[in-house]
Amino acid sequence: MNPKLFTPFYVRGLTLKNRIVMSPMIMCSCDEHDGMVTDFHLVHYATRAMGQVGLIMVEATAVLPEGRVNDTDLGIWSDEHIEGYKRLTSLIHKFGSAAGIQLIHGGRKNEFDNSLLAPSAIPFDDDRNIPKEMSIEDIKEIVNAFKDAVNRAKEAGFDVIEIHGAHGYLISSFLSPLSNLREDEYGGDEERRYRFLKEVIQATRTTWDGPLFVRISARDFHECGNTPETSVAFAKRMKSDGVDLIDCSAGGVVSGKSVKILSYPGYQVPYAEKIRREANIPTGAVGLITKGEQAEEILQNERADLIFIGRELLFNPYWTMKVADEMRHEIEIPRPYYRDRVGGRVRRF
Repeated sequence: MNPKLFTPFYVRGLTLKNRIVMSPMIMCSCDEHDGMVTDFHLVHYATRAMGQVGLIMVEATAVLPEGRVNDTDLGIWSDEHIEGYKRLTSLIHKFGSAAGIQLIHGGRKNEFDNSLLAPSAIPFDDDRNIPKEMSIEDIKEIVNAFKDAVNRAKEAGFDVIEIHGAHGYLISSFLSPLSNLREDEYGGDEERRYRFLKEVIQATRTTWDGPLFVRISARDFHECGNTPETSVAFAKRMKSDGVDLIDCSAGGVVSGKSVKILSYPGYQVPYAEKIRREANIPTGAVGLITKGEQAEEILQNERADLIFIGRELLFNPYWTMKVADEMRHEIEIPRPYYRDRVGGRVRRF
């Protein structure tokens, strides 16, 4: 039986050749603090595509300059950014991978600017400035910024859009009762805390008919925060609003100084499993997934639909090829990497 890890995944008209996704990881590698794609990004992402990852998810990319987490992060707030992303998606596609982009506004976790925005005037930690509580006008402007960014991503040739709603950044801080103390229509119960993300999703869907993912923190790791049960409720709302897959991470809403997270291989997989089963929506599993057999177990037991690989793909851009070889499963690889052919059978090494 073929490993499920190397079976296609179909989502809203797109076919991924396997279930392996390069998890979005901020690289802080823009040379001029302008959010532009650099040679680093071209090499970094194209190499993982050459390594046969099914979907390359480009790191958190800011919809506004003040929405960056760090001033060397990628941006997509200007039409001037489009040409660099066209070069990037062209390279990713050339080597057979799909190209996704994660859109973000950093909110109160912005590390370089004093103009912090948040649902409520609560700093992320003692080292950050107190953010401005967003007005309704501020909210509308940022929703429109996401929509404009989606249009640019579409023009640049991306196949998948992912909205970053995790880790305490702006959307995540609206979702969590730890950071959202508003008393208007954007705060209070789950439905009102969800409203900002709902409007971002709706704005995205007015211009984007392709696959739409959302990354969430499925647990806040705080007794007064969101729980996996809360996240199931949010996931049901997202599915109804046109989201195709939930990328299930956790934490980040509260500073690591005040909560302790016990991490171990696959520690976040139960969140993907729970949301998949109870909200009846495809999920992506993340969290110290390092081995092929580990990823295969998750898929065979229907705990998630996609496997998001982070650090292992930083250490080894050819992780996909390595795992296929370990599983004795033939996949297409760049021809120069074949060693020779013996009796009609390809030998790779």
